[in-house]
Amino acid sequence: MVRSSPWEIQPSAIHDLLDPLLRIPSMGGTPSENDAQLHLAELLREMGLEVHTWAMDLAKITAQPDFPGMEVARTAGVGVLGIWRGTGELPAILINGHTDVVPPGDPNAWNADPFSPRYEQVNGESAVIARGACDMKGGLIAAVQAIQSLRSQGFTPRGDIVVAPVIGEEDGGLGTYSLVHEGLPLFYPDPILGCVIPEPTALAIIPANAGALTFRLRVPGAAIHASRRSEGVSAIEKFYPLLHALTELETRRNENPDPLMSRWKIAYPLSIGTVAAGDWASTVPDLLVAEGRYGVALGENVESARMEFERCIHDACARDPWLSEHPATIEWWGGQFESGATESGSEVVRQVSNAHSAVIGTPPEMYAAPYGSDLRLLTRMGGIPTVQYGPGDARVAHAPNEYVTDQELVRTHHVIAEFISTTLG
Repeated sequence: MVRSSPWEIQPSAIHDLLDPLLRIPSMGGTPSENDAQLHLAELLREMGLEVHTWAMDLAKITAQPDFPGMEVARTAGVGVLGIWRGTGELPAILINGHTDVVPPGDPNAWNADPFSPRYEQVNGESAVIARGACDMKGGLIAAVQAIQSLRSQGFTPRGDIVVAPVIGEEDGGLGTYSLVHEGLPLFYPDPILGCVIPEPTALAIIPANAGALTFRLRVPGAAIHASRRSEGVSAIEKFYPLLHALTELETRRNENPDPLMSRWKIAYPLSIGTVAAGDWASTVPDLLVAEGRYGVALGENVESARMEFERCIHDACARDPWLSEHPATIEWWGGQFESGATESGSEVVRQVSNAHSAVIGTPPEMYAAPYGSDLRLLTRMGGIPTVQYGPGDARVAHAPNEYVTDQELVRTHHVIAEFISTTLG
């Protein structure tokens, strides 16, 4: 049973802040991605926070050897920091959340415009439906509203509260990479106790993420008129043994996953997402291009993971007469997500867990997620212990009619307000 909270709030108060943000179609690589950032900068400024913005130096940061990659083209990026200055007695707390969203896909799969939020019943619960409602504008706004609630009640934090909305999470982590390398060093170099990312976790605590590497395979064939196909080599047919080898690789890599990943049927998925081959129906295709996503285990070195993948493809090619002479090539492109983890006994994990228990009345679930996130950038590059905790179910995050329930929005608001007040009060 959810206990009474000193920060009681109606869902409509969260809707008032969430609705205008959902109406911004902030898909990665579009101008609206930065419009959402500027919108939040103004919102934080109106709340009374000290706000800093910066234009990302894309040429410089994307050239860094540890840059995590991008899958869409960008010519500009805006970083935002909002700071609520406390008394300075304690280290700061960081709230990080991405404002970029994935494309809505087939508009006919939606019941209405994906960027016109609707407030309806879903499975018997009041919910907000729109692209980004679950992943993750709903959680970010619930956290912002928690800060607003604390400010309106006269709370004085003993440490600073830093809010960092970011772009580019969905395709690699540009925004948080810039935050760690540009924003924090320039505008907030002080110690940070920990970070909460209100991603959709259904109010579970996620202190660790597996990694995910985007790859591209080019499988060669030999073109010829389809009427003489036996004298050519179909790149499509030559993809089959590679696909079989990758399926076996996935099985081997998931035989003994980390205990934190035990809830998942496949902890570290290897999936082919796109396949393109041929340019004429009556021609044997001489090239197949397949793109996919390769799961990285918790704690696994990315270079070791890549080497295992490459060895799998090399060995599969060596077993085929054609591919042994004309091997497939591999390109690592787009998002390159390492795994990341915060120790389960860290202060931020303990404090968020205590806040959840105080508000909800029961301890939270805790597990690792099978997808990459900005958590690994904050923990690995920023040295900031980070957890994910927020409203919504990740299963609907990229789906048509994406939604988040009012109940979980309100509960996230309460838990984050409790977390801030007990950690910095």
